[in-house]
Amino acid sequence: MRKKITKDKIGLTLISFLSYYFIGSIITITGILMKSIARYFHVSMSEISSTFTYLNLGILISILLNSWITNFISLNKQILTGFIFIIPSILGLAYSNNIATFCISIFILGLVGGMTMSIGTFLITCIYNGKNRTSKLLITDSFFSLSGMTFPIIASYFIKHDISWYWIYIMIAMIYFLILIISLNVNFPNHIIYNQKKKYIKQEKYQINISILTLCFAALLYILGQLGFISWIPEYLIQNININIQTLGKLISNFWMSYMIGMWFFSYILNFFDLQKSLLYLTSISTILMYLIIHTKNIQSLIIIMIMLGFFSSAIYTIIITLTALQKKNVSHKLINLILTSGTFGTLLTFIITSPIVSHFGIYITLTISNILYGIISILSWTLKFSSNHTKNL
Repeated sequence: MRKKITKDKIGLTLISFLSYYFIGSIITITGILMKSIARYFHVSMSEISSTFTYLNLGILISILLNSWITNFISLNKQILTGFIFIIPSILGLAYSNNIATFCISIFILGLVGGMTMSIGTFLITCIYNGKNRTSKLLITDSFFSLSGMTFPIIASYFIKHDISWYWIYIMIAMIYFLILIISLNVNFPNHIIYNQKKKYIKQEKYQINISILTLCFAALLYILGQLGFISWIPEYLIQNININIQTLGKLISNFWMSYMIGMWFFSYILNFFDLQKSLLYLTSISTILMYLIIHTKNIQSLIIIMIMLGFFSSAIYTIIITLTALQKKNVSHKLINLILTSGTFGTLLTFIITSPIVSHFGIYITLTISNILYGIISILSWTLKFSSNHTKNL
Protein backbone atom coordinates (compact mmCIF):
# COMPACT_ATOMS: atom_id res chain seq x y z
CA MET A 1 0.00 0.00 0.00
CA ARG A 2 2.82 2.39 0.93
CA LYS A 3 4.60 1.61 -2.35
CA LYS A 4 1.41 2.44 -4.23
CA ILE A 5 1.06 5.77 -2.41
CA THR A 6 4.73 6.58 -3.10
CA LYS A 7 4.29 5.71 -6.79
CA ASP A 8 1.23 7.96 -7.03
CA LYS A 9 3.03 10.78 -5.21
CA ILE A 10 5.97 10.56 -7.63
CA GLY A 11 3.61 10.46 -10.61
CA LEU A 12 1.60 13.46 -9.40
CA THR A 13 4.81 15.39 -8.68
CA LEU A 14 6.04 14.59 -12.19
CA ILE A 15 2.74 15.88 -13.61
CA SER A 16 3.35 19.13 -11.72
CA PHE A 17 6.88 19.40 -13.13
CA LEU A 18 5.71 18.73 -16.69
CA SER A 19 2.78 21.14 -16.37
CA TYR A 20 5.26 23.99 -15.82
CA TYR A 21 7.48 22.69 -18.61
CA PHE A 22 4.43 22.76 -20.89
CA ILE A 23 3.26 26.28 -20.02
CA GLY A 24 6.85 27.54 -20.04
CA SER A 25 7.47 26.18 -23.53
CA ILE A 26 4.38 28.02 -24.79
CA ILE A 27 5.43 31.35 -23.30
CA THR A 28 9.23 31.46 -23.59
CA ILE A 29 9.40 30.90 -27.35
CA THR A 30 7.24 33.93 -28.17
CA GLY A 31 10.14 36.39 -28.52
CA ILE A 32 12.09 34.04 -30.80
CA LEU A 33 9.15 33.10 -33.06
CA MET A 34 7.44 36.49 -33.42
CA LYS A 35 9.40 37.62 -36.47
CA SER A 36 8.91 34.28 -38.28
CA ILE A 37 5.17 34.29 -37.59
CA ALA A 38 4.92 37.96 -38.67
CA ARG A 39 6.60 37.10 -41.98
CA TYR A 40 4.35 34.06 -42.44
CA PHE A 41 1.21 36.20 -42.15
CA HIS A 42 2.79 39.29 -43.80
CA VAL A 43 2.12 41.59 -40.86
CA SER A 44 4.25 43.85 -38.63
CA MET A 45 5.97 42.72 -35.43
CA SER A 46 3.74 44.91 -33.24
CA GLU A 47 0.62 43.50 -34.92
CA ILE A 48 1.64 39.87 -34.45
CA SER A 49 2.65 40.55 -30.85
CA SER A 50 -0.91 41.76 -30.20
CA THR A 51 -2.30 38.39 -31.32
CA PHE A 52 -0.48 36.69 -28.45
CA THR A 53 -2.87 38.54 -26.15
CA TYR A 54 -5.32 35.76 -27.06
CA LEU A 55 -2.86 33.20 -25.68
CA ASN A 56 -2.56 35.15 -22.44
CA LEU A 57 -6.34 35.67 -22.28
CA GLY A 58 -6.88 31.93 -22.59
CA ILE A 59 -4.43 31.27 -19.74
CA LEU A 60 -6.16 33.86 -17.55
CA ILE A 61 -9.71 32.62 -18.19
CA SER A 62 -8.66 29.03 -17.54
CA ILE A 63 -7.03 29.84 -14.20
CA LEU A 64 -10.02 31.97 -13.14
CA LEU A 65 -12.44 29.15 -13.87
CA ASN A 66 -10.31 26.27 -12.62
CA SER A 67 -11.08 26.56 -8.90
CA TRP A 68 -14.80 26.47 -9.77
CA ILE A 69 -14.49 23.70 -12.35
CA THR A 70 -12.56 21.53 -9.87
CA ASN A 71 -15.73 21.28 -7.77
CA PHE A 72 -17.41 19.37 -10.60
CA ILE A 73 -14.66 17.80 -12.71
CA SER A 74 -11.79 15.78 -11.21
CA LEU A 75 -8.21 16.73 -12.03
CA ASN A 76 -7.52 13.65 -14.17
CA LYS A 77 -10.66 14.31 -16.24
CA GLN A 78 -9.55 17.93 -16.69
CA ILE A 79 -6.24 16.71 -18.12
CA LEU A 80 -8.08 14.40 -20.52
CA THR A 81 -10.35 17.26 -21.58
CA GLY A 82 -7.28 19.42 -22.16
CA PHE A 83 -5.86 16.83 -24.53
CA ILE A 84 -9.12 16.80 -26.49
CA PHE A 85 -8.90 20.60 -26.83
CA ILE A 86 -5.22 20.69 -27.73
CA ILE A 87 -5.70 18.59 -30.88
CA PRO A 88 -7.79 21.19 -32.80
CA SER A 89 -5.52 23.92 -31.44
CA ILE A 90 -2.37 22.39 -32.93
CA LEU A 91 -4.16 21.52 -36.19
CA GLY A 92 -5.35 25.12 -36.39
CA LEU A 93 -1.82 26.44 -35.91
CA ALA A 94 -0.35 24.02 -38.46
CA TYR A 95 -2.92 24.75 -41.16
CA SER A 96 -3.86 28.35 -40.42
CA ASN A 97 -3.68 30.69 -43.39
CA ASN A 98 -5.13 33.77 -41.70
CA ILE A 99 -4.71 35.67 -38.43
CA ALA A 100 -8.23 34.82 -37.18
CA THR A 101 -7.56 31.06 -37.20
CA PHE A 102 -4.19 31.64 -35.54
CA CYS A 103 -5.81 33.71 -32.76
CA ILE A 104 -8.49 31.09 -32.07
CA SER A 105 -5.90 28.29 -32.01
CA ILE A 106 -3.52 30.18 -29.73
CA PHE A 107 -6.45 31.06 -27.42
CA ILE A 108 -7.38 27.37 -27.04
CA LEU A 109 -3.73 26.56 -26.37
CA GLY A 110 -3.77 29.21 -23.64
CA LEU A 111 -6.87 27.65 -22.07
CA VAL A 112 -5.14 24.28 -21.86
CA GLY A 113 -1.91 25.84 -20.57
CA GLY A 114 -3.64 27.80 -17.80
CA MET A 115 -5.60 24.76 -16.65
CA THR A 116 -2.47 22.61 -16.62
CA MET A 117 -0.44 25.14 -14.61
CA SER A 118 -3.25 25.53 -12.08
CA ILE A 119 -3.49 21.75 -11.64
CA GLY A 120 0.29 21.41 -11.28
CA THR A 121 0.54 24.15 -8.65
CA PHE A 122 -2.42 22.82 -6.67
CA LEU A 123 -1.04 19.28 -6.62
CA ILE A 124 2.29 20.46 -5.16
CA THR A 125 0.62 22.64 -2.51
CA CYS A 126 -1.57 19.72 -1.42
CA ILE A 127 1.04 16.95 -1.51
CA TYR A 128 3.76 18.87 0.39
CA ASN A 129 3.67 21.09 3.47
CA GLY A 130 5.64 23.95 5.03
CA LYS A 131 9.14 24.71 3.77
CA ASN A 132 9.12 21.41 1.91
CA ARG A 133 6.37 22.96 -0.17
CA THR A 134 8.61 25.96 -0.89
CA SER A 135 11.44 23.78 -2.17
CA LYS A 136 9.12 21.63 -4.27
CA LEU A 137 7.44 24.71 -5.76
CA LEU A 138 10.88 26.06 -6.69
CA ILE A 139 11.81 22.78 -8.36
CA THR A 140 8.43 22.74 -10.12
CA ASP A 141 8.94 26.31 -11.34
CA SER A 142 12.44 25.37 -12.51
CA PHE A 143 10.82 23.27 -15.22
CA PHE A 144 9.39 26.50 -16.62
CA SER A 145 12.94 27.77 -17.03
CA LEU A 146 14.08 24.38 -18.33
CA SER A 147 11.67 24.86 -21.21
CA GLY A 148 13.08 28.35 -21.67
CA MET A 149 16.54 26.83 -21.88
CA THR A 150 15.69 24.15 -24.45
CA PHE A 151 13.01 25.57 -26.73
CA PRO A 152 14.75 28.84 -27.78
CA ILE A 153 17.68 26.73 -29.04
CA ILE A 154 15.30 24.42 -30.91
CA ALA A 155 13.36 27.40 -32.29
CA SER A 156 16.52 29.18 -33.49
CA TYR A 157 17.66 25.93 -35.14
CA PHE A 158 14.31 25.62 -36.92
CA ILE A 159 14.47 29.25 -38.09
CA LYS A 160 18.04 28.86 -39.39
CA HIS A 161 17.09 25.72 -41.37
CA ASP A 162 13.79 27.17 -42.65
CA ILE A 163 11.63 24.68 -40.74
CA SER A 164 8.09 26.02 -40.29
CA TRP A 165 7.46 27.67 -36.92
CA TYR A 166 4.36 25.57 -36.17
CA TRP A 167 6.53 22.44 -35.67
CA ILE A 168 7.57 23.96 -32.35
CA TYR A 169 3.95 23.87 -31.21
CA ILE A 170 3.62 20.26 -32.36
CA MET A 171 6.61 19.40 -30.16
CA ILE A 172 4.97 21.25 -27.25
CA ALA A 173 1.81 19.17 -27.72
CA MET A 174 3.90 16.03 -27.18
CA ILE A 175 4.73 17.28 -23.68
CA TYR A 176 1.03 17.41 -22.90
CA PHE A 177 0.59 13.92 -24.32
CA LEU A 178 3.20 12.73 -21.80
CA ILE A 179 1.24 14.42 -18.99
CA LEU A 180 -1.87 12.58 -20.16
CA ILE A 181 -0.08 9.20 -20.18
CA ILE A 182 1.15 9.70 -16.61
CA SER A 183 -2.28 10.87 -15.42
CA LEU A 184 -3.85 7.66 -16.74
CA ASN A 185 -1.44 5.57 -14.67
CA VAL A 186 -1.70 7.22 -11.25
CA ASN A 187 -4.47 7.65 -8.72
CA PHE A 188 -5.35 11.26 -8.01
CA PRO A 189 -6.00 11.63 -4.27
CA ASN A 190 -9.50 13.02 -4.76
CA HIS A 191 -10.71 11.61 -1.45
CA ILE A 192 -7.88 13.45 0.29
CA ILE A 193 -7.56 16.64 -1.74
CA TYR A 194 -11.19 17.57 -1.94
CA ASN A 195 -11.89 16.68 1.68
CA GLN A 196 -8.91 18.77 2.71
CA LYS A 197 -10.10 21.65 0.58
CA LYS A 198 -13.56 21.59 2.17
CA LYS A 199 -12.00 21.22 5.59
CA TYR A 200 -9.80 24.26 5.06
CA ILE A 201 -12.73 26.36 3.94
CA LYS A 202 -14.67 25.40 7.06
CA GLN A 203 -11.76 25.92 9.40
CA GLU A 204 -10.71 29.31 8.15
CA LYS A 205 -12.88 31.86 6.40
CA TYR A 206 -11.43 32.88 3.08
CA GLN A 207 -10.34 36.49 3.62
CA ILE A 208 -7.98 38.74 1.73
CA ASN A 209 -5.64 40.86 3.85
CA ILE A 210 -3.19 43.61 2.94
CA SER A 211 -0.28 41.17 2.58
CA ILE A 212 -2.19 39.03 0.08
CA LEU A 213 -3.14 42.12 -1.94
CA THR A 214 0.49 43.29 -1.90
CA LEU A 215 1.74 39.88 -3.03
CA CYS A 216 -0.89 39.65 -5.79
CA PHE A 217 0.15 43.08 -7.09
CA ALA A 218 3.81 42.03 -6.89
CA ALA A 219 3.03 38.84 -8.85
CA LEU A 220 1.29 40.88 -11.57
CA LEU A 221 4.18 43.35 -11.84
CA TYR A 222 6.81 40.61 -11.80
CA ILE A 223 5.30 38.61 -14.66
CA LEU A 224 4.56 41.79 -16.64
CA GLY A 225 8.11 43.01 -16.12
CA GLN A 226 9.77 39.66 -16.82
CA LEU A 227 7.77 38.85 -19.96
CA GLY A 228 8.03 42.42 -21.23
CA PHE A 229 11.80 42.12 -20.87
CA ILE A 230 12.29 38.60 -22.24
CA SER A 231 9.86 39.13 -25.15
CA TRP A 232 11.51 42.30 -26.49
CA ILE A 233 15.17 41.89 -25.52
CA PRO A 234 15.84 39.61 -28.55
CA GLU A 235 14.74 42.27 -31.07
CA TYR A 236 16.47 45.00 -29.04
CA LEU A 237 19.79 43.15 -29.18
CA ILE A 238 19.44 42.41 -32.90
CA GLN A 239 18.86 46.11 -33.61
CA ASN A 240 21.53 47.52 -31.29
CA ILE A 241 24.49 45.11 -31.27
CA ASN A 242 23.87 43.13 -34.49
CA ILE A 243 23.67 39.77 -32.75
CA ASN A 244 22.88 36.79 -35.01
CA ILE A 245 19.92 34.46 -34.41
CA GLN A 246 21.99 31.51 -33.16
CA THR A 247 23.94 33.61 -30.64
CA LEU A 248 20.66 35.18 -29.58
CA GLY A 249 19.09 31.75 -29.06
CA LYS A 250 22.05 30.68 -26.90
CA LEU A 251 21.86 33.93 -24.92
CA ILE A 252 18.18 33.43 -24.08
CA SER A 253 18.86 29.76 -23.38
CA ASN A 254 21.68 30.72 -20.98
CA PHE A 255 19.29 33.03 -19.16
CA TRP A 256 16.78 30.22 -18.60
CA MET A 257 19.51 27.71 -17.77
CA SER A 258 20.82 29.93 -14.98
CA TYR A 259 17.20 30.56 -13.97
CA MET A 260 16.74 26.81 -13.56
CA ILE A 261 20.02 26.36 -11.68
CA GLY A 262 19.05 29.26 -9.43
CA MET A 263 15.77 27.57 -8.57
CA TRP A 264 17.53 24.35 -7.63
CA PHE A 265 20.01 26.31 -5.51
CA PHE A 266 17.37 28.41 -3.75
CA SER A 267 15.09 25.39 -3.19
CA TYR A 268 17.72 24.32 -0.63
CA ILE A 269 19.20 27.58 0.60
CA LEU A 270 15.87 29.33 1.32
CA ASN A 271 15.17 26.80 4.06
CA PHE A 272 17.67 28.77 6.17
CA PHE A 273 16.52 32.32 5.40
CA ASP A 274 13.44 34.46 5.94
CA LEU A 275 11.32 34.51 2.76
CA GLN A 276 10.37 38.20 2.97
CA LYS A 277 13.98 39.33 3.31
CA SER A 278 15.05 36.94 0.54
CA LEU A 279 12.41 38.46 -1.76
CA LEU A 280 13.68 41.97 -0.98
CA TYR A 281 17.31 41.11 -1.70
CA LEU A 282 16.62 39.13 -4.88
CA THR A 283 14.33 41.76 -6.42
CA SER A 284 16.81 44.54 -5.62
CA ILE A 285 19.74 42.67 -7.20
CA SER A 286 17.61 41.74 -10.23
CA THR A 287 16.61 45.39 -10.74
CA ILE A 288 20.26 46.44 -10.91
CA LEU A 289 21.21 43.58 -13.26
CA MET A 290 18.34 44.33 -15.66
CA TYR A 291 19.47 47.97 -15.82
CA LEU A 292 23.00 46.84 -16.73
CA ILE A 293 21.71 44.54 -19.50
CA ILE A 294 19.69 47.31 -21.12
CA HIS A 295 22.72 49.62 -21.18
CA THR A 296 25.45 47.07 -22.07
CA LYS A 297 26.80 46.95 -25.64
CA ASN A 298 29.51 44.30 -25.17
CA ILE A 299 28.30 40.77 -26.01
CA GLN A 300 30.58 38.98 -23.53
CA SER A 301 29.53 41.26 -20.67
CA LEU A 302 25.92 40.82 -21.75
CA ILE A 303 26.17 37.02 -21.56
CA ILE A 304 27.55 37.17 -18.01
CA ILE A 305 24.94 39.66 -16.76
CA MET A 306 22.08 37.73 -18.40
CA ILE A 307 23.24 34.58 -16.59
CA MET A 308 23.39 36.50 -13.31
CA LEU A 309 19.90 37.95 -13.86
CA GLY A 310 18.49 34.51 -14.55
CA PHE A 311 20.08 33.14 -11.37
CA PHE A 312 19.05 35.91 -8.96
CA SER A 313 15.53 36.40 -10.34
CA SER A 314 14.75 32.66 -10.45
CA ALA A 315 13.14 32.36 -7.02
CA ILE A 316 11.14 35.60 -7.00
CA TYR A 317 7.81 34.32 -8.35
CA THR A 318 7.87 31.12 -6.31
CA ILE A 319 8.65 33.06 -3.12
CA ILE A 320 5.65 35.28 -3.89
CA ILE A 321 3.41 32.21 -4.30
CA THR A 322 4.77 30.61 -1.12
CA LEU A 323 4.40 33.79 0.92
CA THR A 324 0.79 34.07 -0.27
CA ALA A 325 0.06 30.47 0.76
CA LEU A 326 1.66 31.15 4.18
CA GLN A 327 -0.60 34.13 4.91
CA LYS A 328 -3.21 31.57 6.01
CA LYS A 329 -2.74 28.63 8.33
CA ASN A 330 -4.26 26.23 5.80
CA VAL A 331 -3.80 26.54 2.05
CA SER A 332 -6.88 26.67 -0.20
CA HIS A 333 -7.31 26.19 -3.94
CA LYS A 334 -8.93 29.63 -4.18
CA LEU A 335 -5.93 31.34 -2.60
CA ILE A 336 -3.48 29.56 -4.91
CA ASN A 337 -5.62 30.42 -7.93
CA LEU A 338 -5.82 34.04 -6.77
CA ILE A 339 -2.04 34.48 -6.88
CA LEU A 340 -1.79 32.55 -10.16
CA THR A 341 -4.54 34.75 -11.62
CA SER A 342 -2.64 37.86 -10.57
CA GLY A 343 0.48 36.61 -12.32
CA THR A 344 -1.58 35.66 -15.37
CA PHE A 345 -3.03 39.18 -15.52
CA GLY A 346 0.58 40.27 -15.92
CA THR A 347 0.93 37.78 -18.78
CA LEU A 348 -2.29 39.06 -20.38
CA LEU A 349 -1.19 42.69 -20.12
CA THR A 350 2.29 42.05 -21.53
CA PHE A 351 1.56 42.69 -25.20
CA ILE A 352 -1.49 44.89 -24.56
CA ILE A 353 0.85 47.34 -22.82
CA THR A 354 4.19 46.76 -24.54
CA SER A 355 3.06 46.65 -28.20
CA PRO A 356 1.74 50.27 -28.25
CA ILE A 357 4.82 51.43 -26.34
CA VAL A 358 7.13 49.75 -28.86
CA SER A 359 5.16 51.28 -31.77
CA HIS A 360 5.22 54.83 -30.39
CA PHE A 361 8.34 55.04 -28.24
CA GLY A 362 10.59 52.09 -29.17
CA ILE A 363 11.86 48.94 -27.50
CA TYR A 364 14.31 50.77 -25.20
CA ILE A 365 11.47 52.52 -23.35
CA THR A 366 9.59 49.21 -23.06
CA LEU A 367 12.61 47.53 -21.46
CA THR A 368 13.13 50.52 -19.15
CA ILE A 369 9.53 50.21 -17.93
CA SER A 370 10.14 46.51 -17.19
CA ASN A 371 13.17 47.60 -15.16
CA ILE A 372 11.08 50.11 -13.21
CA LEU A 373 8.49 47.41 -12.44
CA TYR A 374 11.22 45.29 -10.83
CA GLY A 375 12.14 48.30 -8.69
CA ILE A 376 8.53 48.68 -7.56
CA ILE A 377 8.46 44.99 -6.54
CA SER A 378 11.52 45.64 -4.35
CA ILE A 379 9.60 48.38 -2.54
CA LEU A 380 6.54 46.16 -2.16
CA SER A 381 8.65 43.33 -0.73
CA TRP A 382 10.05 45.76 1.83
CA THR A 383 6.53 46.77 2.95
CA LEU A 384 5.70 43.10 3.65
CA LYS A 385 8.02 43.37 6.65
CA PHE A 386 5.21 45.17 8.48
CA SER A 387 2.21 43.02 7.51
CA SER A 388 3.18 39.47 6.48
CA ASN A 389 2.02 36.49 8.56
CA HIS A 390 4.35 33.96 6.95
CA THR A 391 6.52 33.35 10.03
CA LYS A 392 3.45 32.43 12.11
CA ASN A 393 2.19 29.81 9.66
CA LEU A 394 5.42 27.94 8.85
